[in-house]
Amino acid sequence: MAKRIKDPGIGKSSNKHAKRFINQDGSFNIKHVNRPSSLSESYNYLISISWTKFFLWVVLGYTLINSIFALIYTLFGISNIADPTGNFFRDFLKAFFFSAQTITTVGYGAMAPKGLLFGIISSFEALIGLLSFSFITGLLYGRFSKPRANIRFSNTIVLREHNEIYSIMFRLMSRSTNVMIRPKIEATLALSQEDKEGEYVNSFYKLKLERDSITYLPTTWTIVHPIDKLSPLAKFERKQLPELNGEILILVSYYDESFAQEVHQVHSYELKDVIQGQNFVSAFYYDDEGYTILDHNNLDKTINNTAHK
Repeated sequence: MAKRIKDPGIGKSSNKHAKRFINQDGSFNIKHVNRPSSLSESYNYLISISWTKFFLWVVLGYTLINSIFALIYTLFGISNIADPTGNFFRDFLKAFFFSAQTITTVGYGAMAPKGLLFGIISSFEALIGLLSFSFITGLLYGRFSKPRANIRFSNTIVLREHNEIYSIMFRLMSRSTNVMIRPKIEATLALSQEDKEGEYVNSFYKLKLERDSITYLPTTWTIVHPIDKLSPLAKFERKQLPELNGEILILVSYYDESFAQEVHQVHSYELKDVIQGQNFVSAFYYDDEGYTILDHNNLDKTINNTAHK
């Protein structure tokens, strides 16, 4: 008989239309509302977003600061840094380019501030430039040095007979050439079901795995949960599994040599995505010289169980 476990932190309350707990990218599927924000959170945000968003923020901030100072130079008198053209837009562009040279401390020499006021403004802008580029340098280092797991999970999760017992199986591998040291995995089944009062609640079960840890992982690891009499899925027929509002929550930990520490990654599969009667295609093989060839494109590939036999 399968035993329920304590709430792993997700919450027992549920809903008929409740979505998955964990997205495919490993993020938790939660929308925050009325959350107070602070400036101190900007660092965590800027080292966590994608590289595309990060550089867009850098370009936006760079353009905004230069535009503000260019407007100040133009309104206070463009003649104090360059010959005026009589056209506001052209004078603004001259002031913008002067601001870009000042904030980066390039100073080509074609334009220079005249007078005490413009000297103070340009000196203050140079200070902002030094602080800004120091901040961006710190962010770049933080983004490269931030410990993060680099695991790729198969998009496919299958249900097939394994050692004469029907089992749920999925695969994982390292995205890089680094060998995962002492990887271990925990799998929890979350079932959202209607109780006697007509309310939906979550029940959690720890899934027994064929192997929950190995010494190292240079290729792929197929995770197997046998649906025996102790499995929480044993009371359901195989055809019922895709109809259940269930999700397999996964936590993988391993020692990463690049960061010299243990890293973690979460993932999940929904029971409605289980494919029956399929076998995974082998993701690695040996070449003529005896070397092991790992084909990353084969991680998700399956073959009909009958054809495999």
